Amino acid sequence: MIYTEMTKKAMKLCFAAHKDQTDKSGVPYVFHPIHLAEQMESEEAVIIALLHDVVEDTAYTLADLAEMGFSRRITDALALLAHDESVPYLEYVSQVKENALARAVKLVDLKHNSDLSRLDEVSEEALLRMKQYEKAIALLAE
Repeated sequence: MIYTEMTKKAMKLCFAAHKDQTDKSGVPYVFHPIHLAEQMESEEAVIIALLHDVVEDTAYTLADLAEMGFSRRITDALALLAHDESVPYLEYVSQVKENALARAVKLVDLKHNSDLSRLDEVSEEALLRMKQYEKAIALLAE
């Protein structure tokens, strides 16, 4: 993890935004973005990893993040990572691919989400999600 004033700000926001959320196995959700952030190699990528689901899954907006001092490069990447459900999934992934920071975070996000050992029970739905993630990983890796 890279520790700077801004990454610490992102860590605090990540925790505040996700503190009451759990993943599909009941584990505190906040461990997921922290796991991603630990794999990043730049300050911006760490921040994006920590905040990658904040806009999509909480009441925080991109404008809120900009007001908190997060740069345009960060908010642009976060905007791409927030999947608008009206956009087909692989089209969304293609858009993410065009931004190097968003792409790096999305790749580790998909790999972590593809780890079926995180689940208490592997359902048919989880296997279908996994196939979709495999296609997305292949698209991002091109």
